[in-house]
Amino acid sequence: QVQLVESGGGLVQAGGSLRLSCIASGSIWWINDMGWYRQAPGKQRDMVATITRGGSTNYADSVKGRFTISRDNAKNTVYLQMNVLKPEDTAVYYCNMAIRTFVKENTYWGQGTQVTVSS
Repeated sequence: QVQLVESGGGLVQAGGSLRLSCIASGSIWWINDMGWYRQAPGKQRDMVATITRGGSTNYADSVKGRFTISRDNAKNTVYLQMNVLKPEDTAVYYCNMAIRTFVKENTYWGQGTQVTVSS
């Protein structure tokens, strides 16, 4: 059984910063790609940032230069540092990991953490 638990969301004023964390636990052999996605009310879930096991990153155009994704493989953790936050960043943020267990590789999602940016 694999579980992803996110933390770090909250309410912040425009221009502020937040750092999200997501830790995976369970019968994990290794973790390949990790990522952060977000979903605003009435909208689809979109990719925010991804990072490969080797550290290569990819960002949505809307967050480039403001957000930084990183990972700690020893701790099975992925982070999202969010700076210069804007009201349009308001959404539920979900972490996503491709995890190899004894059986096979599956994609897992966290429960989501709310980020609200006030103007």
